[in-house]
Amino acid sequence: MSDNDDDKVLIIPCSGIGRAFGSVGREATYMVVEEMRPGEADTLCLSLLTMGDEEAKQRVRKHQVITIDGCPTACAEMNVKSAGGRSAANFKVVDTYREHRELKVKSVLHLGEPGRKLARFLGEKVAATVDAMKMKEDM
Repeated sequence: MSDNDDDKVLIIPCSGIGRAFGSVGREATYMVVEEMRPGEADTLCLSLLTMGDEEAKQRVRKHQVITIDGCPTACAEMNVKSAGGRSAANFKVVDTYREHRELKVKSVLHLGEPGRKLARFLGEKVAATVDAMKMKEDM
């Protein structure tokens, strides 16, 4: 992340270790940050918030945040709140899966083509939300 990142939207996916939907959420985050909206969005490692890293907490307080959760525990959403931030939007991977049940994730370690497609559908929703947030910011 550059020093001049004041207007970037932070996208924070759950850690989702050992969970296929967590892997989908992380993949969607990387798609948005690296391909779909580079320079407009960035990510932050959730474990930094979980461990109470002060710099990470300051970033979620300072930036608009989108969280992506892979399971009902909603760890990304809850950790942002506990750090004093607020999610402007929260996505649940399972909601996107419900819209595309034909896209079965191969495994946690290997999403397979269907899992990557699911991540892309989710990434497109997140990217559209980044656009809406940036447009509102410009008004």
